[in-house]
Amino acid sequence: MLGFLPWMLFLFFSGHTMLSLKIAIVISLVASITLGFGDLKRGFILQWGTCIFFIVCLVLVDLLNSRWMAMEMDLVSNLALASIMWFTILIGKPFALQYARRGPPKEYWNDEKFIRGCRFITMVWACLMTFAVLVSVLKRTTWVHLPNWVYFDITISNIVVGLTFTTIFKRKKRLQRQR
Repeated sequence: MLGFLPWMLFLFFSGHTMLSLKIAIVISLVASITLGFGDLKRGFILQWGTCIFFIVCLVLVDLLNSRWMAMEMDLVSNLALASIMWFTILIGKPFALQYARRGPPKEYWNDEKFIRGCRFITMVWACLMTFAVLVSVLKRTTWVHLPNWVYFDITISNIVVGLTFTTIFKRKKRLQRQR
């Protein structure tokens, strides 16, 4: 789950001011490089996408003071993360597979069930992040007017659902493999 840590840091530190957003971008970029250095060297798509996203944010928000980017950051960040996940599925390299290959022995790495399970985990995460994009779009419509904390709580709940699903799915598959 280290691949998601820069995104979590960004979520919690971005705050409601331009200064807090700029600080969150720097923290998230530094975290994505330092904590994900090994994954960057191994070519992990999620890690590279994360770094590229925060570099673009650094340029647009921190250096160019783009108000539009700052105001639309929840939508743009959710869209970026969902796009990275769907991209890994489309090219046949689901991000979960890259991370999952760290644990089991190499003889499992090309097992069709193992690959299918990782593809499924990635699809669930991609759907969750697509839902987050839809929530960000809904926030901008005139259909529903909810306080900002409601949208934040939905985002947190979305992440909790993803982490819970991934943990339960991995345990279930590990138990099946052991039998």
